Amino acid sequence: MLHIHTESVDSATHTETLFTHLECPACGLTYSADVVRTVCEDVNCLSSLFARYDLSSGFSKESLKGRAATMWRYKEFLPVVETENIVTLGEGFTPIIPLLNLKHMAGSNEVLWKDEAGNPTGSFKARGIGAAVSKAKELGITTIVTPTAGNAGGALAAFAARAGIKAVVYMPKLTPQVFKDECRLYGAELIEVDGNISDCGKLANEQATANGWFQVSTLKEPYRLEGKKTMGYEIAEQLNWQLPDVILYPTGGGTGLIGIWKAFDEMEQLGWIGNERPRMVAVQSESCNGIVQAFHGEQVSSAFVDGGFTIANGLRVPKPYADKIILKVLRDSEGTALSVPDAQMSEALKEIARNEGMLIAPEGAALWQAFKYLKATGWIKEQEQVLLLNTGSGYKYLENIEIS
Repeated sequence: MLHIHTESVDSATHTETLFTHLECPACGLTYSADVVRTVCEDVNCLSSLFARYDLSSGFSKESLKGRAATMWRYKEFLPVVETENIVTLGEGFTPIIPLLNLKHMAGSNEVLWKDEAGNPTGSFKARGIGAAVSKAKELGITTIVTPTAGNAGGALAAFAARAGIKAVVYMPKLTPQVFKDECRLYGAELIEVDGNISDCGKLANEQATANGWFQVSTLKEPYRLEGKKTMGYEIAEQLNWQLPDVILYPTGGGTGLIGIWKAFDEMEQLGWIGNERPRMVAVQSESCNGIVQAFHGEQVSSAFVDGGFTIANGLRVPKPYADKIILKVLRDSEGTALSVPDAQMSEALKEIARNEGMLIAPEGAALWQAFKYLKATGWIKEQEQVLLLNTGSGYKYLENIEIS
């Protein structure tokens, strides 16, 4: 007889979350978490808001043993209060895969891939959207809207369908058809925009304001960040609580980069890790490299930069809303930023596919090119452990890739 074991997120009604309030990391203002919030309400600030937790509770990392292998294993550090409001499709706890057949190109460096392609809807967006939709359900929200370069729209459509919430998605017309079909199949209302994600954002904001919809634009609400930060918790747990020396991250809106850094800070306060941190590297497309320009120009915020189409849809973000926080993380970590042209992304994607058996997203492929450059220039030092974060499945980008 076949026995199927099912495991809920938690058998109790309350998730036992340690979530206490929201805080502006820029000006320090605090907000209660029981009403809908977007960004800091100080008109001179308007920063993204961070969820804060009671990290003095003495919660032990040993308590994680035996829990389901999803991001909700870290439920104490996620913002959903009632278990019944958790909307999940099994997202999180993705594998860390060591470089194998290209190891000779890494030399003395151990290179690891954190592969997010196996998440629901094929990308890391499932984490942030899963957390945001769950909290939206808890707050009684009935319609959610987002601008997207592709993957976030598909994730929102899927999780909204699961939650019984209406999803409205604004997407550039140049986005590959698979992303549009995905949204429509999940039942979202899809609006195609003749422009980039910033144009989509303006329209989404106008319609959200007019219709009373809740926006989950990147870092313009507090909860997508919380889902994305679970990548940081997983990296630590999967590497036996020893962080890598360097983390390369494809940076469009930057939620994951900021989230991973936030996770490291929380785990240090919990006593799970020490105070040593990886050097964080933001990798952008040459067509949208405002963070790279600002970092090397020693600026605190980035300019609007849009050079047009890139095969890495997720990197076409002309000006991230949280640019100041991204740049602060890079500098605090003694990291760096660099950009990669489409042709090199395409070659890197093929090199990884043909040698490692992984069909990764162009955004992830950009990291392999960046690694080779940073190693060749000596920025990555001998013997250092380097983690590259592939954000999604290459299957969804085949329309953008010339196969030869």
